[in-house]
Amino acid sequence: MDLIETSKYISLILRHKPETIGITLDEHGYANVNDLLNGLNINFQILEEIVKTDNKNRYSFNDDKTKIRANQGHSINVDVELIEKKPPDILYHGTATKYVSDINKYGLLPKSRLYVHLTDSIEVAKATGVRHGELVIYEINAKKMYEKDIKFYLSVNNVWLTKRVEKEYIKIIRGF
Repeated sequence: MDLIETSKYISLILRHKPETIGITLDEHGYANVNDLLNGLNINFQILEEIVKTDNKNRYSFNDDKTKIRANQGHSINVDVELIEKKPPDILYHGTATKYVSDINKYGLLPKSRLYVHLTDSIEVAKATGVRHGELVIYEINAKKMYEKDIKFYLSVNNVWLTKRVEKEYIKIIRGF
C-alpha cells in the first residue's frame, strides 16, 4: 500500500467528496474514524501512520481519536473552528505563471475552496507553487489588509487563511 497515495485519497474525501466512500462530515468537518476505515478498507494503524507522517500535517484527530478531519482546504462548507489571528506583516502565495493574468486582474480568490491559502515562509510558497507549473510567488501585504479589518486565520498546520486578497495588496516577487 502506498501511504502517499492513500493520504491524497483521504484528502479528497475529507476536504471535498466524503460521499465518494459513503460517509458524511459533521459541521466541523469531522468524519467518524471507523466509517473512514471501512470505506478505505484500511486499519487504524495505517491511518494513524498517515496522520503522523503527513509532511503537510493535513489531518487532525479529536481527543479520543474517534473522529478525524482535514485541517483546511475544504471546498465543502464546514467550520473547522479557525481562530482569528493577527498575521505577520508579509505573507506569500506560491502559484504558476498560467494564473498570473487572472491574479493580476482579480486578486487572489479561493476558487473552489473556502479560503485563500497563504504562508509566512517563502520556501513553502516555492514548494507549493512549483507543483502547479512554472513558479510565481506573490508577496502579500498582510499588515495593510489587517489594518483594513480583513480577517486572517491560522490553521493548526500553519497555513494562513483569508477569504480573498485584493490585487492592491499583492505584488509579484522576481529573482527568488
